[in-house]
Amino acid sequence: MKYILNPNVALRGWRLVPYAYYIWHRRDALGLKREEFELLKKCDGEYEFSPEEEAALAPLAERGLALPADGGERLTDWQRARFCDNRYFPSMSWMITGKCNYNCLHCFNAADNAPLQSEFSWEEAERLMDEARDCGIHAVTITGGEPMLHPRFFGIVEGLYERGLYVRELNTNGHFLNDETLSRLKAVDGEIRIKISFDGLGHHDWLRNRKGAEADALRAIGLSKAYGFRTQAQTNVHRGNLDTLLQTAELLDGMGVEDMRIIRTTEAPRWLKNAGDATLGVGEYYDEMFAFLREYIKKPRHMDLDIWQVATVWAESRSFRARPVECRQGEIRDSIPVCRGNRGMVAVTAAGEAVPCHQMSGYYQAHGISLGNVKREGLQRLLQYGPYLSEVCTTLGDLKEANPACRDCRFFPYCAGGCRAIALAFTGDRLGVDPAKCKFFKEGYYDKLVESMGDWHNAAPVK
Repeated sequence: MKYILNPNVALRGWRLVPYAYYIWHRRDALGLKREEFELLKKCDGEYEFSPEEEAALAPLAERGLALPADGGERLTDWQRARFCDNRYFPSMSWMITGKCNYNCLHCFNAADNAPLQSEFSWEEAERLMDEARDCGIHAVTITGGEPMLHPRFFGIVEGLYERGLYVRELNTNGHFLNDETLSRLKAVDGEIRIKISFDGLGHHDWLRNRKGAEADALRAIGLSKAYGFRTQAQTNVHRGNLDTLLQTAELLDGMGVEDMRIIRTTEAPRWLKNAGDATLGVGEYYDEMFAFLREYIKKPRHMDLDIWQVATVWAESRSFRARPVECRQGEIRDSIPVCRGNRGMVAVTAAGEAVPCHQMSGYYQAHGISLGNVKREGLQRLLQYGPYLSEVCTTLGDLKEANPACRDCRFFPYCAGGCRAIALAFTGDRLGVDPAKCKFFKEGYYDKLVESMGDWHNAAPVK
């Protein structure tokens, strides 16, 4: 009998992960045994399985990885087994342009900095898309600047799909979302998650430094929902917009927004210059978010919350997880990367710099540090050897060796050293202490969070 791979399955292998497969629209690859991989390689619609091989294939077929072939079916180029001569990275966060049409008070990519900003040319974009395919990257987050300002924005989106990659998330201010652009995105992939910046009722225009930005963002959110896209709102929180944060969340929940991400507007130079005393201190931020959560969960909700460095809240299941709890009890190992997010996603700036995450890009730029540049060196080489790979493959064992304060802390098995971006920002040491996480655990903020959530299920308790 003949078999063919499920149309949503593609076989991949990398250095250290030679036998794996992707499922379309799922970011991470899943591992296989060598014999399972070899059996699935034969599922091309042409190979005739022996009874013994068919019996060995049966468990994989039951999992939906392979289907009986009636004849004439053929694998797509994306499905065919491909070995990628580099380390495994399932996704890429790609700043296709640093330019923006807004003058946001907190952002180094504001429009008045445009002369200093970079952008991928079409030739550079095509080369990077080819390399991402050849490196086995599956999912792409498109960001900026304002990515839809790129003159070849749709060429990039469509080019990714032509190469067997998909857009997991589009980060935008929403200005260019309309019937025409959303229809075109929908024609490519209706599963793209659209993340739209919205900084609160009565406050969005001020932070975005543009009259009418609030109305534009709400229009974009409503239109994205009308077109059936999964929509996330991202809110920068500061002292100035706390007064309407609950009202904003209730409005977004009522609009059908699936997720609201709240992030503390941090001490970037541009923000400090423009914000006056609006920046929330770390402890103040925790307290204000707990007060917000207590009010938010008083009523039935549908919208999930991702409160940066505080908690993820799943409304429908009435459960939550403290974000500083990186590892559940017993999960920690010295071999875990210091940031699993960095290890799973290549971040590329508009200038082509490969960075652990975009939150760290400003520090590297300000200090003249380059871990590698995809425009000059190519993506695959950076994922084979060199400073970028060394940076993102740094382990918790390395952190413990370099940082006795973390190693000896009783909370280290849960926080796993905290956020490297915050540690770098506050200490100038990528393996330094994350003072925000230290405060969270050592000053009782974890307990305050648990208390604030009442009888909601704690998905990652600290013992």
